[in-house]
Amino acid sequence: MDCASPGGTDTSTDPDLDKNQAFERGHAAAGLTPPDSSHKSNGELGPKTLRRLAQNREAARRSRLRKKAYVQQLESSGLRLARLEQELQRARQQGFLISTLGDQPDSENGDASSFYVEHARWLEEHHKQVDELRAAVGAHAGDGDLQAIVDTVMARCDEIFRLKGAAAKADAFRVLSGTWGTPVERCFLWLGGFRPSELLMVPTIIVLLASRLEPLTEKQLDSIDVLRRSSLQAEEALSREMEALRQSVTETVAAAGSSSLSCSDDDCTGQMAVAVGKLGAMEGLLRQADDLRLRILEETRRVLTTRQCARAVLVVTDYFSRMRALSSLWIARPTTGVN
Repeated sequence: MDCASPGGTDTSTDPDLDKNQAFERGHAAAGLTPPDSSHKSNGELGPKTLRRLAQNREAARRSRLRKKAYVQQLESSGLRLARLEQELQRARQQGFLISTLGDQPDSENGDASSFYVEHARWLEEHHKQVDELRAAVGAHAGDGDLQAIVDTVMARCDEIFRLKGAAAKADAFRVLSGTWGTPVERCFLWLGGFRPSELLMVPTIIVLLASRLEPLTEKQLDSIDVLRRSSLQAEEALSREMEALRQSVTETVAAAGSSSLSCSDDDCTGQMAVAVGKLGAMEGLLRQADDLRLRILEETRRVLTTRQCARAVLVVTDYFSRMRALSSLWIARPTTGVN
């Protein structure tokens, strides 16, 4: 039966009121009265309370500092991101990005970055042709069949050198650094490629040919030796030109720094323009190096018989394959920690 009046409040069933009453009764029994913080100064607060307030203020101060540093970091990151996006856009416009294998680059227009893709495609096709040649040699195919395959391989070599020349016109330094090769291959590069004389050294070609097929005649050995000496002389001449170019550019850049206080000065800008002009000679050196490689390949081919030439292609291809594999072996080598 409800004893409360229609408009009244049943205080016996109000939970909040019950809690307040119990709190007051507990303090009354202990002889305490609730503290009135509005009437107390800091001097009347206990040491624990003061310490806690000080800790809270210090935590709040540190939080504000962290927030400020975070906001500054965001602003700085935003500026860096904007600069990177601008640089990325300029790089795309200038064609300095390395394309992925899924791209469809236009090597005919001399895009240096596209040569990375073209070389990968060429290498895949080259290995297919070499496998075909290896099978023909193993099956003792006739000279006509071997000659046809060798002609195809050499034509493909002419094609990759042509594409490489177009890439050098766009960016000689990308070609010079050999970005399409493995780290080990890049370590042994000479003017953006292999040294022609290395292919004519006794340990690589002559001995291998003599042990795998009909012995080379004295005339052939003499001709190969003449080619090797000629190649060495040409390589030394180009290396001297490269060193002279480096020295000239270094001196020009150093002179630009010593003749002005800032690179925004006209004198410095003019000197740097001169340095850029000198670097343009790099393309010519790369072209001469590739011409030398092609010449040595063609003249070596004329010295050898068809069957010898077919085997020489296999030997040279295996040599470059082992050079590429050397990078993987180097990376996978066991390493020990240094104490």
